[in-house]
Amino acid sequence: MDTISVQCVNDGKELEVAPGTRLKDIAPEFVTDERSGNTYPVLAALVDHKLKDLDYQLFYPHSIEFIGYNHPEGRRTYIRSLSFLAQRAVRSLFPDRIFKINHSLPSGMYCKFREIRVVDADIPAIKEEMRRLVALDLPFSHKKMLSEEAEALFKSQGQKLKAALQSSLGHYYCKVYFLDGVADNFYGPLVPSTGMLNVFDIVPFHHGFCLQYPSTEDISRPIPRIKQMKLTTTLKDYGNWCKTTGIVSVGALNELLQRGEAISFINLCEARQERAYGNLADRIYAERDRVKIVFLAGPSSSGKTSSSLRVAQQCKVVGLNPKVIELDNYFLPRELTPKDEFGNYDFEALEAMDLNLLGAQLNALLNGEEVELPRFDFKKGVPMYEGNKMHLEENDILVMEGIHALDPAMVPSVDQSRIFRIYASALTSLKLDENCCISTSDNRLLRRMVRDNRVRGISPEDTIMRWPSVRRGEARYIFPFQENADAQFNTALLYELPLLRYYAEPLLRRIRPDSPSYAEAVRLIKFLSYIVALQPSEIQAIPPTSILREFIGGQTL
Repeated sequence: MDTISVQCVNDGKELEVAPGTRLKDIAPEFVTDERSGNTYPVLAALVDHKLKDLDYQLFYPHSIEFIGYNHPEGRRTYIRSLSFLAQRAVRSLFPDRIFKINHSLPSGMYCKFREIRVVDADIPAIKEEMRRLVALDLPFSHKKMLSEEAEALFKSQGQKLKAALQSSLGHYYCKVYFLDGVADNFYGPLVPSTGMLNVFDIVPFHHGFCLQYPSTEDISRPIPRIKQMKLTTTLKDYGNWCKTTGIVSVGALNELLQRGEAISFINLCEARQERAYGNLADRIYAERDRVKIVFLAGPSSSGKTSSSLRVAQQCKVVGLNPKVIELDNYFLPRELTPKDEFGNYDFEALEAMDLNLLGAQLNALLNGEEVELPRFDFKKGVPMYEGNKMHLEENDILVMEGIHALDPAMVPSVDQSRIFRIYASALTSLKLDENCCISTSDNRLLRRMVRDNRVRGISPEDTIMRWPSVRRGEARYIFPFQENADAQFNTALLYELPLLRYYAEPLLRRIRPDSPSYAEAVRLIKFLSYIVALQPSEIQAIPPTSILREFIGGQTL
């Protein structure tokens, strides 16, 4: 075969290229975003919907879509590469220090040194060294190595978590990346060279620094800095819990499961979470003379429904009588519902709710009056009144959950001092290794995929395709109000990724290669492949009140 035919999705053109041609040899310099019309430098490509770096060689006919920072996989490629750049800069300046990325932040990634505190003078030095490496335009390269050889290499670099992960997987070979003589492994491709990473910043944060990547709104500037100390404290507390159990990485978790200790670990994790719900109820009880309403909010699949039921249950234990009001019953009639920029009903907008009715009924209840609660008929698109009446007695407390529950604009007429607000999210602090933390968004996506397929018959493909819209709604209506919470609750459980692998992987493997969601399915399957799955006998040990039963079934709350 003298040439092979490749179809370029970006411009619809068909190219004839020699076998062995690399993607970078035929890639355009920029791609255009269809929605915004903005142009973005090419960072990677989807070859038959599979993510590849620009060094990938073509030997067969393919469909190719070049992607930039406007594409989720393009952003991940940039961020992976930027984290390697930061690690290389740290090694140049401080050869005896181990660079770690602890978790993601609203403003970037929280980075630190192992067992050594970052001082103010370190930060400009690291930033300057990163700029120097960018100016040199050094190539990122990779090669396949025996896993034992890679494990020894990571141990020699002081990267114990990387070595432990390789050991726990039992693979013969693995891909190792190199930058200027330093080795690392990543779970997806990198950009061709450091010269493409010219937009970033480093700002002091806690005992380390925040590594900031480009904003999605303006890729010429780093992501805006947002201070969310309550969220950070929640992540820190969970990180301390990981250290207490000795399970700080996937490698350590895999080893625990391989030793047959899953059931005792499940019991330990559930006991800790039950204690945390009890602590929330204690706080509410301590303020019972002031607080009569508990609002609970959180992003999709954070376990809001189970959390509200668990909080209510624990409130009963301490002598309170919780009554639940569903905020979904306070939608405006369908004809009054606002529409989004695409002309579709925007049910997630605050303006889609009958805020006047909600405020009036809450005030009436706080004043000791009786109200008739609405039930929203989603088929007819109207509120119905069916004689469901409520009033509050001395030990009664309202528990309400919904996406706007932390937004003060939801009930501005209600005395805010009477409300206790809780923010719930699945904030995992578990890491694949020193430089690769696990995405909270991925964790929630897997939860939602399993639940919606089981309960609503929604295909995993549809869940993936809807997820960007869900994320945009969260960014608009939920995340800006996290710091309004009186308490932040982490619904993540250390054993849940092995559980989700058991349920989610078969669903993901149903997605066809010609599906637009295939690239995301492949990424998630690869991520899950690093995690040892729970066995059915171990899953049976999960208690019926567990928050994870909301997603896999069998919950008795």
